Amino acid sequence: MSDRSDTKKFPEGFYWGAATSSFQTEGGIENMDWAKYAREGRVPEIGNACDFYNRYESDFDIAKQLGHNCHRISIEWSRIEPVEGTFDEKEIKHYLDVLAALRARHIKPFITIWHFTLPLWFSESGGFERKDAPEIFARYCGYVAKKLGNDCRHFATINEPLPYASNGWRRGTWPPFKKWPGIDRIGVPGYKNPHSSKHDVSWRNILRYFRVLKQLAKAHNLAYDEIKKNAFGAEVGIVHHVVLFHANANPINKLLAWFMNWHWTHQLMGRIHHKCDSIGVNYYMHKKFGDTATYEKTDMGWDVYPEGLCNALLLVKRYGKPVWVAEAGVADAADSIRADYIKRLIRCMHVAMEKGVDVRGFMYWSLLDNYELAHGYTKKFGLVEVDFKTQERKIRPSAYVYKEIIEHNGLVD
Repeated sequence: MSDRSDTKKFPEGFYWGAATSSFQTEGGIENMDWAKYAREGRVPEIGNACDFYNRYESDFDIAKQLGHNCHRISIEWSRIEPVEGTFDEKEIKHYLDVLAALRARHIKPFITIWHFTLPLWFSESGGFERKDAPEIFARYCGYVAKKLGNDCRHFATINEPLPYASNGWRRGTWPPFKKWPGIDRIGVPGYKNPHSSKHDVSWRNILRYFRVLKQLAKAHNLAYDEIKKNAFGAEVGIVHHVVLFHANANPINKLLAWFMNWHWTHQLMGRIHHKCDSIGVNYYMHKKFGDTATYEKTDMGWDVYPEGLCNALLLVKRYGKPVWVAEAGVADAADSIRADYIKRLIRCMHVAMEKGVDVRGFMYWSLLDNYELAHGYTKKFGLVEVDFKTQERKIRPSAYVYKEIIEHNGLVD
């Protein structure tokens, strides 16, 4: 282990790993909203995805080979509660087996109870527009916690409520495809859906969007209590996607950045932080008002700006909670920038920690190439390349760079 003074070391026991989500990797899920819309041609077909449902043990072997000591998974709601109020014990057993496979490899599990997809019975009856949606969601979370709480001690209720609401009720790129009039004039790279041409475009969707955000916050708060009741002592949080808004010296631009950070991050966190034991932060993009710089682009069309992770973490420092980098990664099919991107992310995470952010772990998105939502299988985030026809796995060179960082528990400049 290097003792050079420029080595950026991390605390003993720091967690390093990667993340996956159920419907983006498992395959074979047909009774949920994204699968229905795939059958209708409004989102890309999902099919077998990475067949992670059957191959999780060999995939965890890869994670172990790469030095990971933690892994973030999600639970597929439509598997657990295929009919309203009816829970499938066979699927609970499956996820218990997944957790056992992680434990056998000394990999700490992090569970996200809900990662975007809805059972058809819920989505077709209104989803999070239903008045009783928070109570329905909390019931589901309580059940999962009761069944899995002895095998996992860290739960996140919801993955990325802001992108979920924004893409579903503002931009119309994800189910239920509701869209604000004129929203396309405000461009966000990487969030277009070339498959769906049917949108519900209405001014009412503005009100629906803000109502759904309130519903999601209430759902988290109720779920927090249910998880605590059913998995005593478990750590419970949420995973928030921080889009970093910043600005040049222009006062108007600074005001714009302040307002957007309030809208995107602090409006939500102000409603839920008292029901969070920790906060998961996802980081992928930034918007600098008055910016004249030219950036290299990822395969998603996003700026290559991993340095934004530092200020993204500092944005949540005010809430005084332990923080996990629950996702951060880059779409890079050629694997030409990923290694450098990871090193820069981790360097900036270290700076945030030096400034007082209590960061406990880092999970790269994603362990595997997977179904990247409206982009289908065209965007490659994985440390591990997946051939979706043969299901062959191939570890990318950048994964070994990350492994070296993990083995040193630090980063040498």
